[in-house]
Amino acid sequence: MMFFARWKTLSILAVCLFGVLLCTPNLFPKASLPSWARQFSLGLDLRGGSYLLLEVDMDAVVKERLESLADASRTRLRQANVGYVNLAAEPANRRVSLRVRDMAQVPAAMAQLREQANQIPTSMGATTPDIEVASTPDGVVTATLTEVGLRAKATAAVEQSIEIVRRRIDETGVSEALIARQGQARILVQLPGVEDPNRIKELLGKTARMTFHLLDETANVAAATPPPGVMFLMGEARPGQPETRYAVRRRVEVDGANLTDARAGQDNRTGEWVVNFTFDSIGTRRFADVTRANVGRPFAIVLDDKVITAPNIREAITGGRGQISGNFDARGANELSVLLRAGALPAPLTVVEERTVGPELGADAIRAGILALALGAVFVFLYMGLAYGLFGWLADIALLVNIILLLAALSVLEATLTLPGIAGIVLTLGTALDANILINERIREEYKNGRPPLSALEAGFTKASGTIMDSNLTNLIAMACLYAFGSGPVKGFAVTVAIGTIVQMWTATTLVRLMVSWWYRTTRPKTLPVIEDGRGFWGRMARPLFRIIPDVTRIPFMKGARVGLLVSAVLSTASLIGAFYPGLEKGIDFKGGIVMEVRTPGPADLAALRSKVSGLGLGDVGLQAFGDAETVLVRLPVQADEGGTQQAVNAVRAGVEQVAPGARILRVEAVGNRVSDELFLGGMIALAISMLAMLVYIWFRFEWQFAIAAIITLILDTTKTVGFMVLFNVEFNLTTVAAILTVIGFSANDKVVVFDRMRENLRKYKTMPLRQLVDQSINETLNRSLGTSMTLLLSALPLALFGGDTLSGFAWVMLFGIVVSASSSVFIAAPIVLYTGQHSLRRGGPEAAPAAAGGKGRAPAGV
Repeated sequence: MMFFARWKTLSILAVCLFGVLLCTPNLFPKASLPSWARQFSLGLDLRGGSYLLLEVDMDAVVKERLESLADASRTRLRQANVGYVNLAAEPANRRVSLRVRDMAQVPAAMAQLREQANQIPTSMGATTPDIEVASTPDGVVTATLTEVGLRAKATAAVEQSIEIVRRRIDETGVSEALIARQGQARILVQLPGVEDPNRIKELLGKTARMTFHLLDETANVAAATPPPGVMFLMGEARPGQPETRYAVRRRVEVDGANLTDARAGQDNRTGEWVVNFTFDSIGTRRFADVTRANVGRPFAIVLDDKVITAPNIREAITGGRGQISGNFDARGANELSVLLRAGALPAPLTVVEERTVGPELGADAIRAGILALALGAVFVFLYMGLAYGLFGWLADIALLVNIILLLAALSVLEATLTLPGIAGIVLTLGTALDANILINERIREEYKNGRPPLSALEAGFTKASGTIMDSNLTNLIAMACLYAFGSGPVKGFAVTVAIGTIVQMWTATTLVRLMVSWWYRTTRPKTLPVIEDGRGFWGRMARPLFRIIPDVTRIPFMKGARVGLLVSAVLSTASLIGAFYPGLEKGIDFKGGIVMEVRTPGPADLAALRSKVSGLGLGDVGLQAFGDAETVLVRLPVQADEGGTQQAVNAVRAGVEQVAPGARILRVEAVGNRVSDELFLGGMIALAISMLAMLVYIWFRFEWQFAIAAIITLILDTTKTVGFMVLFNVEFNLTTVAAILTVIGFSANDKVVVFDRMRENLRKYKTMPLRQLVDQSINETLNRSLGTSMTLLLSALPLALFGGDTLSGFAWVMLFGIVVSASSSVFIAAPIVLYTGQHSLRRGGPEAAPAAAGGKGRAPAGV
């Protein structure tokens, strides 16, 4: 209905005003806003900073649990007088095993092991042990860590690690750091403004577990293997002195977890840097007991399996205070005190992915994004206004509101706006007008069919609503798959496009409808400004200035059906061959490796830099000028292990500094083997599930012939897009996967519009031959299809030209995909519907009912 009750009008205006108010806080500094105000934040790729993905070493967690179980079992079995041999922890099998000498003592041995089980809470208040004890007929007793126990240990280790990582980063003074769990055993750390995260990586890479042990003075430290209950550890390296080997008892006398404070200072006697520590009450008592009972014996302080110092105990230490001396300088003492205050990690952390962007690149990205957004907006606004006249300008107003509401939603969610997110806003400019184009074309069609103005307006909004819903849901399906299986900034792109899609359905069908209603009630026009030869004042002043193609077309598209299918099959086959040979150029996301962007003080000496980096033994090095004479791009292959990746990054930093002192690292991307494999698998799953979900949806909404046509066409469109990437050497990475999914969404959108008109015409013209009906449906929706393609092209073109290196591949893939998708609706999807439906959609075949050619079943083409 074109009539709006007052409460509906006020509600619509209130939503628009509320969106403006929610956007307003983004114009002010966060410090000046009240606590309830919400803002979206800029991602690291826009403001600079570091992104680290840390992985908890679960093997170390399992090993520690098993070794602890073995040590405790050794003591318990000895106290219970149970004879045994071959007691050992087997981390590879996640178990502790031993052989009982006397078979009669097997039950007693099993009971001693069971008593050491940790009880894991389960549902309904019940508990279950974390180990499973079993025995064999030959007297071997095993205690195996269960899946429940492993999951509980992993969860506890990650949660404890997150808290300790947070404390350590807080100690460094980094503000607004984001620390969150990702997956089962990983921790995401985002550090805004941190251009060189080396110091923080060093802090996070140290377990910092400090323990106090007695030495076994009877053990032979030169032996190949230590005696039971003893471990051989190396001492802290000192300049000019050989490393010392110590026989350290495994039993932990005092745990560093009982420390309450640790501060760097200088020894009053020697002036050397030391770390002064203080114990809590439990630690004070245990420390006093141990030192009192072992006066004259050496007492080792062990940090991360290295003996820092092993002085002799001169007297009982009862005050709960101590001092760690070693080969410290001021920085080393301070870092150790930070680590001890924050607490020990339950297991080592490895950096498996690193992405660092300098503030210069972030500022460049913001400028490029704003320029692309501004140009895209200007192009799209002018196109809509000039192509659709008054109704196009009203759609432009709704588009402005759409962007405001999109930014308001991001503010409420306190989302992070990344460079791909800006690309999502730019694309929203194109997709948001799709619904308005559908409505305008439908109004125009109904008006030319003889309906009066008010009736044409009603019919245009009403009949287009179902198609709008169907076409936009396909896009939402693609974005949901991208969000579910994407990573990092690509998720931001999916969220931005999804919110923009939802909002634009409301602005097109409700806000524009309200504005058209106001216009109609104010002017009471006798004609509508939807055709070039409109009459009256509004017809002259608000009429469209051009059409992409004439209104009435009778193009016999289906005469080229076989040629279209054949050409498409050939191109897709060639694209598939190209995808394997020579193959897609995988980006760092999918193949792993290291990319570093370096800016030197003057023109870069490529030969010297290449010689230095190649001599580091890091594999085949790619080094090239990038943009200008001062900027160099360094590419390194994926390293053998995750730790090696970080060592390679540090080695290249040091090497570049030697060749070009004062050089700045503008960008670092380091992705390890496991992460790249997971990202690639996630991208492929996103593509597959997206296509499957669209097949199910279209099958549900249309006849099976349409669903088959849609999925075959989507596959062919995707393969041709891959062929384009191979031909022009566009990197295959997460960003281009986002582009392909967007193309899939648009392709399905375009086909749904054509299919919807075919279905409508099937009901309307009962006897029209199917070939003629398909041609007529395509002709009737041609302006809509080309109009939507044009708005998307106009919004994506500035991204390709001015969006920067990060988004250029994305934008060019989008541009190619838009062209391919628009053509495939006509020359692939429609012929498949024709050939699969010629006996079911129209009984008797496509040439049935020849009398319909001149009878009442015929409708003018292009209506």
